[in-house]
Amino acid sequence: MRLDRFLSNLPRFNRKDVRLALAGRRVTVDGQVTSDPHHDVREFSCVQFDDEVLQPGKPARYFMLHKPAGCVSATVDPQHPTVLDLLHEPDKHDLHIAGRLDFNTTGLMLITNDGQWSRRLTLPQTKLPKVYQVETEQLIDERYIEKFAAGFYFAFEDITTQPARLTLLGPRSARLEIVEGRYHQVKRMFGHFDNKVLRLHRESMAGLTLDPGLEPGQYRTLHPAEIVALG
Repeated sequence: MRLDRFLSNLPRFNRKDVRLALAGRRVTVDGQVTSDPHHDVREFSCVQFDDEVLQPGKPARYFMLHKPAGCVSATVDPQHPTVLDLLHEPDKHDLHIAGRLDFNTTGLMLITNDGQWSRRLTLPQTKLPKVYQVETEQLIDERYIEKFAAGFYFAFEDITTQPARLTLLGPRSARLEIVEGRYHQVKRMFGHFDNKVLRLHRESMAGLTLDPGLEPGQYRTLHPAEIVALG
């Protein structure tokens, strides 16, 4: 949110008050004095007027999790363990998932309390790549490569999927790179060939690869460079 809008939304300021406060350099954001009305104020920003704290701010948190099978990509579930149950962190209720995985799908999952950051990762318009390892029941041949590159028509949504890159790894295994996250998209793609997906594992997202040192169910905090590269 723009700084002038943030201030105008507070009961104590009208538009004139905001202009005077900024012109008088009486407002700081994260400790820095600013007179720019367009300065970006996020939910994590600490905003002060003179010595009065208008918004205390809070730390942004970012985690990489190796999601195991049999775990729900949700914050709360009455029947099954959730990915948040795997995190031993305070105030877990503030966290949410950036890019869900199906119940039995494993691999890289990103968890944060930064809504703006996660929206950028998951919006279809950003076309950030997601890479999966796939194992199937039937053989995978060259026909798949051409069809995945051409796209699949999904009648329910009335859309054709974006071109996807399929690389054969073995008779029944492949690496798949897609830039979307449609409902059960990978399974539906292979379903076009009546080929059942037996195992699905997300190895990377937006260029960030799952840490090989993380066992299923383990997680770590993202490094600052990783956060910047993704956001």
